[in-house]
Amino acid sequence: MHTGFSPSLGWQLLAAVIAGGFTTLTASPFEFWWLGPLAAALVYWGSHALTPAHAALKGLVYGLALFASGASWVYVSIHDYGHTGPLLAGLLTALFVFALALFFAAMLWVYRRFTSPRYSLLGFAGIWVLAEVLRTYLFTGFPWLLLGSGFVDSPLAAWAPIGGVYLLSLLVAFSGILLVTLLIKRRLWAIAPLAAIWLTPFILPTQWTTPSEKPTKVAMVQGNLPQLIKWTADGQREAVTTYTRQTQTISDDVELIIWPETALPMLENQARPVLEQVQSSLPADTALITGILQQDEQAQQFFNGVIGVGNVEGDYQKEHLVPFGEYLPLESLLRGLINFFDLPTSFITPGPDQQPPMQTAGISLGNAICYEIIYPQLVASRARNSQAIITISNDTWFGRSIGPHQHLQMARLRALENGRYVLRATSNGITVIIDPQGQITQRAPQFETTTLTGEFYAMQGLTPFTQMGSWPVWLLAGLLVLPSLRLGRKDQA
Repeated sequence: MHTGFSPSLGWQLLAAVIAGGFTTLTASPFEFWWLGPLAAALVYWGSHALTPAHAALKGLVYGLALFASGASWVYVSIHDYGHTGPLLAGLLTALFVFALALFFAAMLWVYRRFTSPRYSLLGFAGIWVLAEVLRTYLFTGFPWLLLGSGFVDSPLAAWAPIGGVYLLSLLVAFSGILLVTLLIKRRLWAIAPLAAIWLTPFILPTQWTTPSEKPTKVAMVQGNLPQLIKWTADGQREAVTTYTRQTQTISDDVELIIWPETALPMLENQARPVLEQVQSSLPADTALITGILQQDEQAQQFFNGVIGVGNVEGDYQKEHLVPFGEYLPLESLLRGLINFFDLPTSFITPGPDQQPPMQTAGISLGNAICYEIIYPQLVASRARNSQAIITISNDTWFGRSIGPHQHLQMARLRALENGRYVLRATSNGITVIIDPQGQITQRAPQFETTTLTGEFYAMQGLTPFTQMGSWPVWLLAGLLVLPSLRLGRKDQA
């Protein structure tokens, strides 16, 4: 499919820069989701005419623009809270951005090296999604700023309970390609698939799961304590005082109280007396759930966990850890090298998979601690056995950057994908209650010590995405690539 006009490499690199910025703008707090297809169109436009090396360069430039603008909060974490100087923090952030940009360089290199331009319409969208899958899992994964993540408030949102974020990415990428086909190649037939993608959601079900008859009243405490003193003796005392005082103001009709990730900066055996004292002042049928550090003294292992006191059974240990924040890759080489490699919680052991949900008042509660909420497959596996999802987090590491807003948006998408309420309790914001359509029903102000009170419903039934996960879309993406792969080999012969 030739357009009759192939933009020069310079124009294509400029288009890649603009596309990277557009993709960041689709995500929170900007939420200009309609820029998503335009971003994909700019990446696709003219790429078929590039050599594989130039295509890789275009992908690299797109990735650099995307993550330099969209993941700039990494600098805040390294510099402000990792006790690292501005120059070194900037260098580490640049390395992080460059490493992520390589995924898009590889994506466009593969696209040009192994596919035929004749079937690029299908192959490009498929390769885009497969590259996102690779970025989700390779080297522990970073599924942040996936192309579909910004579409929880768009007309495409109804596709999410069917195929999750990867289906949204596929449809957005496909829409961008069709825009190029319609507007630049002037193929009017592209209107039909575009209409199918964007109009079909109006006839899709809006509710895949069923709420319980009676709501459950929940309160989530947001301590808003300074991160830099959190793990000091003063920080521990302030945490105990703040969370105890805030909990004592909660009304007796609240059935579930949630404190955020490591709300009390101490080990479980140190926190238990505090928790039991707080619980003794609550009604007997109230459950208090909190994030806490757990220790297995025999195995000399530490876990980032969730425990409860009162009317609650079970606990949870975080399965998917944050590199550098909770464990140190290449520890024998990096430990002690700079302050950032010695963060106070960088010694955590991952919890086991297939952990059962916690139970309170007959409701099954799945857990996804902080970073885990960005993994669609992991959250879907929790949703299969639970009626609501709890995600506790400490977003203090993001400072006042755009990071907490992006993190919240992904939590909203997980609620929509699985048809579950998501109860999000954070240290300093953004604490919210999210309904099964991904909409926020209650929201606490950011950077304030406060308690958010509201209601949620235990949900019955499973969405197609919860039942099958992302595998059908991954398979579809692979099938879309196959025809162009075969013809590509033929063309090269």
